[in-house]
Amino acid sequence: MSTPTGPASGLPVRMPRPRQSGRHRRPEPVVAPEGAAALVLAVPGTPSSATRTLAEEVISIARSELPGLNARIGYLDGDDAEYPTLSSVLAHTAAERVARYEQAVAAGREVAEPTGAAAVVVPLLAGPDSELIRRIRQAVMDSGTQVELTDVLGPHPLLAEALHVRLSEAGLARADRARLFTVATAADGIVLATVGGEEAVRAAGITGMLLAARLAVPVMAAALDVEGSVASIAEQLQNSGSAQLALAPYLVGPEVDPGLLDAAAKEAGCATAEPLGAYPAIGKLVLSLYATALGITPATPQGAQAH
Repeated sequence: MSTPTGPASGLPVRMPRPRQSGRHRRPEPVVAPEGAAALVLAVPGTPSSATRTLAEEVISIARSELPGLNARIGYLDGDDAEYPTLSSVLAHTAAERVARYEQAVAAGREVAEPTGAAAVVVPLLAGPDSELIRRIRQAVMDSGTQVELTDVLGPHPLLAEALHVRLSEAGLARADRARLFTVATAADGIVLATVGGEEAVRAAGITGMLLAARLAVPVMAAALDVEGSVASIAEQLQNSGSAQLALAPYLVGPEVDPGLLDAAAKEAGCATAEPLGAYPAIGKLVLSLYATALGITPATPQGAQAH
């Protein structure tokens, strides 16, 4: 029984848990600042239900890492009906921010007038593609809003991890090189397929080196949109001793016509893994770019341990 001054004598008293101190202290959860710029995911390629599902999964991963995140999806080739265009999403986001401010003032709340970028645009691209980036910049200009545009997702160790996982899912690589077992269909040479010409090939080569270190097999990048690039790289790998090749798409997915991948695999005479898709690292890298732009979380997510 309790008394007016506290628990009755003899009953245990629940005391607040002391905060953990030192380097093992659990970090305070980070939440999106109130009124922060929206994250707008710029999705390239022809919109489809599969593309929308992928984009929504990426956004869901980002939201799980940063509660309260205001995130939207804008399609570079949208129709402003089922698939809203990037420029219209940006314009709507800016207008919505102004409307929230005006409602708060009308309600008598003391709030600061919104300043700075209304949105941070993150391209859903693993590597650079100058034509797609030009179109994203044009969509930003067409929206008439103040926007910050981030870099693409790669190169990054987490993308090497994602490539490794996709190859292992297709039976083209060992899931864990530390375990003493083999995969009969494991490739001994990887063609890292990207889009965006030679600039994209150079950038993919950095992630390719990280993937080569994980798999202990040679990895060389090739451009799907440069005629003969995939066949040339496949020939180089074969001439250097690789007998069983695999094609690893260094692509999220929507930015390339699936027919290009199929044709490249036939051209190189090898099996292919799936694109990166909504692998968790993609959502984390999207959030990392957004958070870095706003200065609210560490600059980059840590890479996982090499397999």
